[in-house]
Amino acid sequence: MATAPQERWFVYMARCADGTLYTGIARDVAARIAAHDAGRGARYTRGRGPLVVCATRRCNSKSTALRLEAAIKRLPREHKARLTGHALRLLARRCLVRAAG
Repeated sequence: MATAPQERWFVYMARCADGTLYTGIARDVAARIAAHDAGRGARYTRGRGPLVVCATRRCNSKSTALRLEAAIKRLPREHKARLTGHALRLLARRCLVRAAG
């Protein structure tokens, strides 16, 4: 059975104004980025805005999104900077296989 749209979660990577990368999860990425920019997001992003979304990946559950977020946060900065749509899909698959096995 398909997951209802309101249950979908997204993992997003955003570049802060100081050049650092931030990774998080949200149901509505645009609203979350707006919260970060307004100073109501994560403590790390306060004072580092505006943020620009670099990559997003849709997940079918919060737990999947959290696992992918953790996998991304474990990567070295250089690898995070190279994550594009294709590379992010591959990492997501690897993360799911590890969780299932």
